[in-house]
Amino acid sequence: MDRAALFDVDGTLVDSNHLHVVAWWEALRQGGRTVPAHAVHRALGLPGERLLAHLLGEDHDTADDDRLSAAHDTLYGAYFERLRAFDGAADLLRTLADDGWAVVLVTSAKDRELDALRGAIDADEAIAATATSDDVEEGKPAPDPIEHALGLVDVPPGRAVFVGDSVWDMRAARHAGVRPVALLCGGIPRAELTGEGAAAVYDDPADLLAHLDTSPFKSA
Repeated sequence: MDRAALFDVDGTLVDSNHLHVVAWWEALRQGGRTVPAHAVHRALGLPGERLLAHLLGEDHDTADDDRLSAAHDTLYGAYFERLRAFDGAADLLRTLADDGWAVVLVTSAKDRELDALRGAIDADEAIAATATSDDVEEGKPAPDPIEHALGLVDVPPGRAVFVGDSVWDMRAARHAGVRPVALLCGGIPRAELTGEGAAAVYDDPADLLAHLDTSPFKSA
């Protein structure tokens, strides 16, 4: 395979952003931190330590970071059975894999979360590899996770497309030299995604699948 289809997972393939917002909001509340839910939502897509720095300030006391992250993981874990893939997510991955694309999941999810997300998508046969923030020194919006994903399937940036739902996804793809495609199902406005370089924007995986022949996948 000489083409790579890279996908963020939370908010892109799986309808999980609202669950992460609740889990982070409650973890922060339990830690004595008051953060508006909308601020948590806009920080999603960053790995845990960067998310906390974004929400609490780069100069915040990091002594509680591990405890806050662990509280989030526990709270979010209670929602695993509620995880549902967006319509068309599995069919999109299978269609691309059948067309010769190496499908790689690029996510900040940890192993247990990733297993639950893959179970919700139910298209393991189409997934060539996975890359997580634990595999690299710096997570999104740095290009490191995307560059690592490309290395896993030995595909150059110019032959890859990255699909995500956050501004951090778009920024990471752009910095890695990969064409970014955005989905609106994660809840971030179109203008913010295009402002960060999205080459095309679709409602959700089903919408992208329906327009695959005219999407950036056609020209990559």
